[in-house]
Amino acid sequence: MSTADTYDVLAKGYYEAIKHKQGISYFHHCLLELPSTLKLLGNVNGKKILDVGCGPGLYASSLIKKGAVVKGMDISKEFIGIAKKEAPAAEFIIGDAEKLPYKNSEFDIVIAPLVLHYLNSWDEALKGIYAVLKRGGIFIISHCNPLSEKRKGKKWFFKKFSVIEGYFDEDTKYFLWWIRKNKKIPLVRYHKTYATIIKLFIKYGFEIIDYEDCKPLPEAKELFPTKYKTYLNYPPFCAWKLRKI
Repeated sequence: MSTADTYDVLAKGYYEAIKHKQGISYFHHCLLELPSTLKLLGNVNGKKILDVGCGPGLYASSLIKKGAVVKGMDISKEFIGIAKKEAPAAEFIIGDAEKLPYKNSEFDIVIAPLVLHYLNSWDEALKGIYAVLKRGGIFIISHCNPLSEKRKGKKWFFKKFSVIEGYFDEDTKYFLWWIRKNKKIPLVRYHKTYATIIKLFIKYGFEIIDYEDCKPLPEAKELFPTKYKTYLNYPPFCAWKLRKI
């Protein structure tokens, strides 16, 4: 099953969980990744923003409320349908992050929240994002923390602990499993080390100007106490702020 097909299956349940403030999707998105990523943006009033991998339009909705002009794209037709209702003032299309159908230098800001880890190669996506950004434009990307995604649970007698395994192994894909209606649905992701990520940014003309390890908001402590405690010890996501040189 392709990433697009998988998210077509997951889209409605994912969106409803977030809107009803329930489950791990709400925790990861609203209390962990989204706040850290938006923190890097700053003032967006009047800015033209492209949301790559826009999902159900939650970023677009937030950015429009802050005065931005937003276009969004996603490979999932189900997500695009939801996004059009969530953020009707934005312009959404079904599209591929590796083939951006926009004009050169069209946007002040491009965001790609938790998108690039679905691509084995980032080359075409980064080239396209660089092209559609204005000179000096900002690119915000959130991503699985390269160390945390290689964290493996271990058990020794009655003790449970974690270790980092295979950090330098970038040749194999790994799976994130979603549970829907008692069925396990796989999403394929690709690992890259910090060094590889940084070198790719430099290769395609970006300057790193800020960075955030995604830390859960304080209100998560009461709602998700176990996850809150866990993610204070290791961040599952990170966010980067880049500038087109």
